Amino acid sequence: MKRALRLGWGYVGIVVAVVVGLAVLVPVLVAGSAEPCCLANDRYEGTCTVFPGEGETCGSILGYLNNPMSAGKTYCGSTRIRGGWVEVDCKTGKSAGQRPPAGSTAKAQKPAPARANRASR
Repeated sequence: MKRALRLGWGYVGIVVAVVVGLAVLVPVLVAGSAEPCCLANDRYEGTCTVFPGEGETCGSILGYLNNPMSAGKTYCGSTRIRGGWVEVDCKTGKSAGQRPPAGSTAKAQKPAPARANRASR
């Protein structure tokens, strides 16, 4: 009696699992290598973090969110808020325009001198 070689679902299942795992993992790794865009709006709670896709920049995403006629993308949880979006620092959440230039240190400002109280005559 000859014994037939049977691969069975065990090997096929492993191959399918590896292929599916790679299909899910590769886009995540590619997206993880891009710098995120952090955006804020007074009408949106918290900071919105977006990883730009192929051909996208933080500026193009910001332009989309500030265009009242834009529709169809899923930035910021598919928000419908249009206009008023600004780019913020991802670590501090403060406006990117308020960040000190790279390599500079923030200097403490001296308080303004107190005015002498003058007695009115």
